[in-house]
Amino acid sequence: MIELIPAIDIIGGQCVRLTKGDYDQKTVYGSPVEMARQFESIGFRRLHVVDLDGAKSKHIVNGDILRRIHAETSLTVDFGGGIKTDEDVAKAFDCGAQMVTIGSIAVTDPERCLRWLSQYGADHIILGADVRNGKISINGWKEDSEEDLLPFLRKYIDAGIRNVLCTEISKDGTLAGPAIALYQRVMREYPTLHLIASGGVSSIDDIRALEAAGIPAVVFGKAIYEGRINMKELWDWQNA
Repeated sequence: MIELIPAIDIIGGQCVRLTKGDYDQKTVYGSPVEMARQFESIGFRRLHVVDLDGAKSKHIVNGDILRRIHAETSLTVDFGGGIKTDEDVAKAFDCGAQMVTIGSIAVTDPERCLRWLSQYGADHIILGADVRNGKISINGWKEDSEEDLLPFLRKYIDAGIRNVLCTEISKDGTLAGPAIALYQRVMREYPTLHLIASGGVSSIDDIRALEAAGIPAVVFGKAIYEGRINMKELWDWQNA
């Protein structure tokens, strides 16, 4: 059964969703901590948290909210956004993250990321692969690198990475359906990878389609906040 991972993105201390990564296309949904409690009350055990202020500022900004989510729920949290330095990684774990997602820094400073992988272990490091027009995007999706997706993944998989969060930026926040063909291409190339699909999920049918395609896990957010997915219905489907 596909792993279900609800997402909370944070700007200014509030739970938000962007459209295609555009900070000017922002919808606010209230308290991140309260939303995390709601996810836990339904039965979810995992949570994806993104510090969008951190991604823009290039250092962790919303560590206090992460700390509160850790203190007030028992959710397993993976955390990303603004992780650039050894101090950022240590802070994320100190604030309660069980896993960190490394994105831009994996492009700009791979040696540092490989050291983190060795230091913290593959169970605690998620490689973030944000894709636009086939290239890895960095710095809060504001720049496209020269890195092509599959060779980029190969370098880290060969080094021991097992968990990859792949976001198709053109789909993110659009409710237009996930990039299933992209994820299938990744899984054909790396069939043992724990791939986490992200972007475009609009309904339970989209999640069923990802499961049918053999995708191990999915992150989703806007479809919940906009009422397109009933959380209880989704949880009941997974546990039927």
